[in-house]
Amino acid sequence: MRNLRLLRSGGRRAATATGTPRCFCLSAEAGTVLVGSQYGLVELGPAGDSVTREVSLAAEGFLPEDGSGCIVGVEDIPEQECVCVATAAGDILLCNLGTKQVECVGSVDSGLSTMSWSPDQELVLLATGQQTLIMMTRDFEPITEKQIHQDEFGEGKFVALGWGKKETQFHGSEGKQAAHRKQTEVLPASAWDDGRPRVTWRGDGQFVAVSAICPETGCRKVRVWNRELVLQSTSEPISGLEQALSWKPSGNLIASTQEKPNRHDIVFLEKNGLLHGEFTLPFQKGQVKVNELLWNADSTVLAVWLEDLKVENSNPDSYVQLWTTGNYHWYLKQSLHFGSLEENQLVSLLWDREYPYRLHVLCQGWQYLSYDWHWTTDHGMGESSQHAANVAVIDGDKVLVTAFQHAVVPPPMCTYEVQLQQAVNQVAFHTDPKHSGDMAVLDADNKIYVYRYGQSTVNDPTVRFGAVSGNGFKAAVETPHLDKTYRVDVGGDNGEVLNPLGLRFLTWLQDDSFLVVGQGRHASQSVLHHLTAPSHKAGAEEKHLSLWLSVPVDGEVVSLCCSPVTRTVALQLADRQILKYRWEASSPALEPWWTGSGSVVHFPYPCVQTSITRINGEEVILGLTDRCRFFVNDLEVASNITSFATYNEFLLVTTNSHTCQCFCLKNTSVKALQAALSSCAAPSSETLRKVERGSRIVTVVPQDTKVVLQMPRGNLETIHHRALVLAQIRKWLDRLMFREAFQCMRKLRINLNLLYDHNPKVFLENAETFIRQIDSVNYINLFFTELKYCLSILTAYVKKSPPELEVALQKVHDLRESITPDGKAVSAEEALKYLLFLVDVNELYNYSLGTYDFDLVIMVAEKSQKDPKEYLPFLNTLRKMETNYQRYTIDRHLKRYTKALGHLSKCGPEHFSEFLNLVKDQNQYCEALKLYPSSTQEYKDISDAYGEYLIQKQLYEQAALIFARAGIFAKALDAFQSSGNWQQALCVASHLGYTKDKLSSLAGSMAGKLVEQRKHAEAAILLEQYTQDYEEAVLLLLEGALWEEALRMIHKYGRLDIVETNFKPAILEAQKSQLIFLDSQKTAFLRHKSRLQVVRELKEKACESLQDYETPNCPELEIFSETSSVVTASDMNSKYSHSNSRISARSSKNRRKAERKRYSLKEGSPFEDMALLEVLGESVRAVETVKGDIHILLKQLVLFGYDEQARVLQQGLNEVLQLMETSIPEIWTPDLHQSSVNPVLGPNSTANSIMAAYQQKRMVIPGVQDPELLIPPKLNKNLQWKLHLLQ
Repeated sequence: MRNLRLLRSGGRRAATATGTPRCFCLSAEAGTVLVGSQYGLVELGPAGDSVTREVSLAAEGFLPEDGSGCIVGVEDIPEQECVCVATAAGDILLCNLGTKQVECVGSVDSGLSTMSWSPDQELVLLATGQQTLIMMTRDFEPITEKQIHQDEFGEGKFVALGWGKKETQFHGSEGKQAAHRKQTEVLPASAWDDGRPRVTWRGDGQFVAVSAICPETGCRKVRVWNRELVLQSTSEPISGLEQALSWKPSGNLIASTQEKPNRHDIVFLEKNGLLHGEFTLPFQKGQVKVNELLWNADSTVLAVWLEDLKVENSNPDSYVQLWTTGNYHWYLKQSLHFGSLEENQLVSLLWDREYPYRLHVLCQGWQYLSYDWHWTTDHGMGESSQHAANVAVIDGDKVLVTAFQHAVVPPPMCTYEVQLQQAVNQVAFHTDPKHSGDMAVLDADNKIYVYRYGQSTVNDPTVRFGAVSGNGFKAAVETPHLDKTYRVDVGGDNGEVLNPLGLRFLTWLQDDSFLVVGQGRHASQSVLHHLTAPSHKAGAEEKHLSLWLSVPVDGEVVSLCCSPVTRTVALQLADRQILKYRWEASSPALEPWWTGSGSVVHFPYPCVQTSITRINGEEVILGLTDRCRFFVNDLEVASNITSFATYNEFLLVTTNSHTCQCFCLKNTSVKALQAALSSCAAPSSETLRKVERGSRIVTVVPQDTKVVLQMPRGNLETIHHRALVLAQIRKWLDRLMFREAFQCMRKLRINLNLLYDHNPKVFLENAETFIRQIDSVNYINLFFTELKYCLSILTAYVKKSPPELEVALQKVHDLRESITPDGKAVSAEEALKYLLFLVDVNELYNYSLGTYDFDLVIMVAEKSQKDPKEYLPFLNTLRKMETNYQRYTIDRHLKRYTKALGHLSKCGPEHFSEFLNLVKDQNQYCEALKLYPSSTQEYKDISDAYGEYLIQKQLYEQAALIFARAGIFAKALDAFQSSGNWQQALCVASHLGYTKDKLSSLAGSMAGKLVEQRKHAEAAILLEQYTQDYEEAVLLLLEGALWEEALRMIHKYGRLDIVETNFKPAILEAQKSQLIFLDSQKTAFLRHKSRLQVVRELKEKACESLQDYETPNCPELEIFSETSSVVTASDMNSKYSHSNSRISARSSKNRRKAERKRYSLKEGSPFEDMALLEVLGESVRAVETVKGDIHILLKQLVLFGYDEQARVLQQGLNEVLQLMETSIPEIWTPDLHQSSVNPVLGPNSTANSIMAAYQQKRMVIPGVQDPELLIPPKLNKNLQWKLHLLQ
């Protein structure tokens, strides 16, 4: 439902350039174009009409001076600051426009016909005169050379499965005769085909397609190659396939053209060479030729460059058509007619890579043109007209109009279509709300056709029904008729170079008065043309719109919008400034758009869609960028908006989070709107509703509740936004249109109470009108039923999971407390009776107590079977209590302890002991602390109790924090000591005012506990800093093998005697201990490794012996058991399989004990191999752990001259590490790791897969619960632990 709207068009002509342009490319510099002619390379700058830089290839000798040369390709290479040029003679040149240097980087003797670079500019493909392809790198190093014409299909060749014969296959509607029909002869290429190969790359650069004429058949074939120039596929024989070729950047289709016996088609091929869809061009067979096809960067628009064929004594007309697709239908959206003048003949066209909807065109007269388009929805602008919801869709020479007021017709169908004589480029609806369905159509010949509703009783032959008509049916939809035809003349003569689409932003202001935007004298200027029609001449079929006023605009106009309410016209310039055009003034003029605060409006970013509305009475302009940024005046209010529409006082938007939001702008501010768009409203709120992903707003139907959305694939969806629905219902009720309101509410399931609640007084005064309009007993009964909606609400609360009985009772309570009860509403007594029908009365009695409403409690109790002697004394006792204590008593009775504490805390200090006892009984310490300020004694008492509770739970550190926070430092000190946090303990001791001696004693005590925990470094810090016992600190460091820290402290305090008495003996003793440890690990490792090999050999033999073992009456062989390490035929019913089944039935305590004993090293035990893997892995990790400690020890041994002891230790560790490194692949084999990833036995295993595993002699991996045992331990080779002087 969208059209392409031209936002801006620019152009310049290089008057000083010589020769004729042959090809061009875009430069990396914005707005700069590089053009190749028969003499050299020319650069056209972004401004002015002159050539900025030029390189003459004729002067350099690469092109002949007589102008007979030709450039076949131009590519700008920004990284090398040069331009790559390929000539037909075969030269590949690098031209530097700054230095005018030309370097020949390669030459092909047979010449070149095509040069095509990959999208990433990493590869370049050359087509030579010898019909070969050369693939080269960006540095022009050849990769390979292949013949274009190959006999093979390619790597993607289809596989024939041989299913039946052609005669027996299904042939659809053609019948079996199709099987005997001879294949149509493939016709050769068209006579006008230039015979050159065409090259097109896929968007990701992974594949390239080449179209060339086959020398045998004379027809074109398309072949697909990869980046290494390996053939992938060849197209099927296609009769009439033409030269144009373009690969869709998204990668799924390759576009080309085909001339068929009765029409001219654009066809699409898949990567495998098969045809996949087509559409027909709006020309007769043989009327035009298609020179080129080009997809834009985001694959949404296909540009088609055509020329007339049958032209005598003149140049052919040139066309560029822009096609888009939606809902599997191809639409012709724009048609550029360049005429037949030689200067206007096209040389080439390109889509911009950075801006997907910018098209660049180069003409023979050195005229360069650029066009920027974007999507827009053309719809009626009124709010009250019956034709205001019309939406027009351009499709070539037709305008498809859908009247959403009457029916939602999905595209490509429509309500009616308007047939024109030429292709349509713009559609504009009347800005007058009373005539919002009237439509003006601008075609490619600059004619405006005006279609109006009414004033004619004769059916217009150019208007015919679409989806709403049918045989024998009379359509109830009114259609417009052609009222007038205007020709637009805004100056210029026939000899001037044509700029197609020179007029944009057609706006119909009033009868016979239009606005259009044209190009100014300079590229950066626009002109606002105000067109009017002179008095009509008798007998004239066409009128000429004369130029009433031209207003120059200092800047390029990139958008224009008009308010249907205030008739204000707003223009957005390329510099994002907003101008207001006062066209109704005596002397129309442009002026800046001022905000209410007195500032000029500038959009922060260019907007592709603009609209005018009112927010809180102030007229503002809305703007939406192509990056989803939404502005009100110059303030960005959201950054996730995909589309928007205004209707009356409402603003509707769709977002990237797949929601549609609706806001009333009548009594709000811009800041409030910004906050509402940035907040996350609940999905059930009135302003927000979820929609399908990618939905965009098409239109809002006036005087209705419909919002029409279009999905990305093209289909439509209608929603009824709650905010719009309620607003429309209120309007109907204010106008006493009860029938319309009732039908809408019934259809959309809105509670009918709103009919009365909207204005009870007016409803009662007009009750007779209501009954007459409804005129249905069933509908009136439905209305009365809905009035008792209270019972439905109670049902909903009761049926929730879990039930919300308290809320339901509160509703009953509210009914009873109602000050102005409604005689027709449900009473509290009736509601309670209904509630007792749903809930057990005894359960409801307890919940009623929780409302603290004794009358309600008695009402419930009276409905129960309770004896009044049971509940009345209790209730009377409660009545006598103070309110807070009364509620505390009720909450404690109902075991709602959190609420009970809240009420009891308000009863005064005399009840605090009771409060504290309840806290202790129910462990409600955290809730209790929230009820008192931290400075009170109550807070301290609760903290004291909480800390004692945490100590019982052995959470000493948390208890210490609670004590310290409450100022109970003595208990905090004990708790910190128990937790081992000596730093905090010393801080608390400082709070307690400990003397130096007491601190020393405390530090000594804590140091002893730290030593027990093997925290020698921390213990040494305490002894050094707080007890000044340096010698004992050094001894602790030596005990903990902290050699370097001990040596530092020895030298710090000058106790070098300790080196001889303690340090040296300690490191020698450590060397011996490490040697003993390494020797024991090595011995155990070798023993376990040897045993593991034996176990695995036994298991493999057992598996082989079982392959031929069959038990006819025992289908579940023990081969599938996961409980035995070594499985043989004799122990298939061994004690282990039975014991395992018994273990599974034991208690959880015994099961945990069995898990601990699961991996036993006893020979022949279950999982012996797993136990061996476990202990071997532990050995490796143990040795890996001591590697760092040994490295530090080696340094100390060398430092004090014990080189021999250090060498022995280093050699010992090295031998153990080498043994383990070579053994790890033998122990943890690749099969073992693969089995852990894909186990033989498991939930994904089958009988066949298990038997296949055994036939392959794969080892059965038990179903271990520790799969990490099957993963080999890793040795850290990055740690340089060896000392060089010991090697």
